[in-house]
Amino acid sequence: MSADTLSVMDDEFRSLTDRVRDEAGESAAYDRLVATDDDEELAEVLVEQGRPLWAREIAAFRLGCSGDRRAFEALVLLLNHRDPERCVSAAHALVRLGDPRTPRAAAALATNALRTAYAVHPVRLLTDLRAPESVPALVSTLERLLNPDEPHWRVALACVEGLGRLGDGAARPVLEAALPHPRLGGAAAEALSRLPAGR
Repeated sequence: MSADTLSVMDDEFRSLTDRVRDEAGESAAYDRLVATDDDEELAEVLVEQGRPLWAREIAAFRLGCSGDRRAFEALVLLLNHRDPERCVSAAHALVRLGDPRTPRAAAALATNALRTAYAVHPVRLLTDLRAPESVPALVSTLERLLNPDEPHWRVALACVEGLGRLGDGAARPVLEAALPHPRLGGAAAEALSRLPAGR
């Protein structure tokens, strides 16, 4: 693992611990979870009854970043949380976890019409993963968000930007359909410029 990768992980972990410190209050458990090197202790936090969310988040993040797949389910739940900062931390850990179930789980969250308000981070994670599920999920999500009055246009914008980064010609029809959209048109044009010619 490169020094740059370690630095990014350290920065993200520092951000998480700073964020949840107030939730934890003066809890000795907070200091313990931040400092411990015992993966078994962290894993127990994920299954014990009555553990607060901040403790589960620290444990899942640390296990995920160390490649321990016991963190997978907790991280997927956090990826779809109403708190965007929790979603960001979960996405970072899921990328580092490298679990083969992650693309399918992220696609299910991104395409769930009942959870569209919380889909930005699953969409961004799919873009980062560049998995076979990524383009179909982003296309499907974007297709149902092209109404000019769509309240979740930020999710649609994340789809447009992600499809541009992925550079798959299969996205051309939906990106062309997004061109007239007042909030998406510029990003759609940029995304289209990244697609291979002739499709």
